[in-house]
Amino acid sequence: MHAMRHALLAGGKRLRPLLAFAVAHATRPARMAAEDARAAALPAALALELVHTYSLVHDDLPALDDDDLRRGQPTVHRAFDEATAILAGDALLTDAWVVLARARANAARQIEELALAAGSAGMVGGQHDDLENEGRAVADAASVDSLRAVHRRKTGRLFAAAAACGAWAVQHDAAVVAAARDFGAALGFAFQVQDDVLDVLGDVEKGGKVRGRDEKLDKLTYVRALGLEGARGLARQAGDDAVARAQTLATLVPHADVADVDRLARLARFAVARSH
Repeated sequence: MHAMRHALLAGGKRLRPLLAFAVAHATRPARMAAEDARAAALPAALALELVHTYSLVHDDLPALDDDDLRRGQPTVHRAFDEATAILAGDALLTDAWVVLARARANAARQIEELALAAGSAGMVGGQHDDLENEGRAVADAASVDSLRAVHRRKTGRLFAAAAACGAWAVQHDAAVVAAARDFGAALGFAFQVQDDVLDVLGDVEKGGKVRGRDEKLDKLTYVRALGLEGARGLARQAGDDAVARAQTLATLVPHADVADVDRLARLARFAVARSH
């Protein structure tokens, strides 16, 4: 379908696939070559991008965020029509399971990891909670705690799954996978806080989407709750926490080298330093 290609090949940061590759590289067995680790993580990386892209296609629909621009080009329902956008999203999501079923190792575990992250317990459930919060932007302590819970599901779970699938792709150690999952979740939290900041300050030309969407929908964000500088400070703290969790992960892989840890840390810092 042309609409699927329109959405999938439009660019973007590809941060979730990069995370899967980086974790696979860092946690691979000592005897496994780097290129073999990348090949092992490829199904997960592609499946993650398919799931993420499907979520964007559906989020942009008039019934949800009603956006006209995504990654610098018209959203799928604007370039084609709403029915085509719904079908394109459905196909992207379904194709993800076909791809991930072909993983070399732990395919069932990877499918479970991604399905839990994408479904009612994760991204979709978080999106529903986010909709429920529209028009309820009351910045008290309870609301901020609720916001964190929403973002753990809506954003954090998919990042956690990306890191966990990267680890499952190359090994079977549940403790390593759990540490990878924690790192991914921390990175996802940092990414979401920075997203709230960029909805106010982001580079529209580079980001390819309009600013001020959260304010238009009267959503509670970290910027509204903490102020702009408070939110930026929280993003930095969250990035530092993700870096620390990357270092914790590395301690469970005795042969991991400095370059592996640095690669993971750079992803965490990028999540906070990005301008779009």
